[in-house]
Amino acid sequence: MRGRGYVLDFSDRTFSQFFATELDVDIDDPVFARDGGSKGKRLRCFLQTADNATAVRALRALWEHRVGLVASTGSPDPVAKAEGRLLSLITRLQDGPEEHPVEPPRPAADRRLYEALKAELVQVRELPPHERGYAFETFLRHAFDAAGLAAREPFRNTGEQIDGSFVLGHEVYLLEAKWHAGRTPAADLHVFHGKLDQKAAWARGLFVSFTGFTPEGLAAFGTGKRIICMDGRDIYDALSHEIPIRSVLDRKVRRAAETGRIHVTVREMFGLPVPQI
Repeated sequence: MRGRGYVLDFSDRTFSQFFATELDVDIDDPVFARDGGSKGKRLRCFLQTADNATAVRALRALWEHRVGLVASTGSPDPVAKAEGRLLSLITRLQDGPEEHPVEPPRPAADRRLYEALKAELVQVRELPPHERGYAFETFLRHAFDAAGLAAREPFRNTGEQIDGSFVLGHEVYLLEAKWHAGRTPAADLHVFHGKLDQKAAWARGLFVSFTGFTPEGLAAFGTGKRIICMDGRDIYDALSHEIPIRSVLDRKVRRAAETGRIHVTVREMFGLPVPQI
């Protein structure tokens, strides 16, 4: 929950717009609300966690906005030696070492990307059944490309169709994507695993079934295989909670290695709440 926490003349909306437009930073990211949701506390957390170069860019942009604000009042600056104090801080940041390793702040464009992917998924769901399969493959390619997974379009080998491939952690994964009326049974999993057996020993597989998998099928297929599974709810939960697809796949791979389970849901892996009906 956001509080008042005055920062210059910004409202919550214009504060978010300023960071998105001037810095391409999503200041509404929950990581910046660690100490509270007010604008002042989010700004302080941002400056404490950002790398020095990003902090300097933010301070310069805020200062330029402040200069315009003070000028519009027709009065002298109410803070003595404000610019000199700011420049001293910027010099220390530019000349000093990073005190701790930091991750770059999440770009504001990320939120727009998640919303765009969710909208595309909804459009796929509304298509006639005979069109959904190819549209779903296209959606997955867009999602994987956005995650930096070097997605490749569907290709056909002699006697078999592969729905695509991508690279995760220097490993090549073949993709099987299904959008059927019912849940995917063990037979389909075995067919896909048979395709992998005809490839190089290091090939892995991701089976994406929008409608999910039957519990009996997962149990019959067994554990310790070279594939991991994802369903439509996994995708929707990841997009709704702005969890990168790469992080989802990384965690699925690790859980599969640790437990042998080829399908662990996003809700379980990330401890997401179950919606109340």
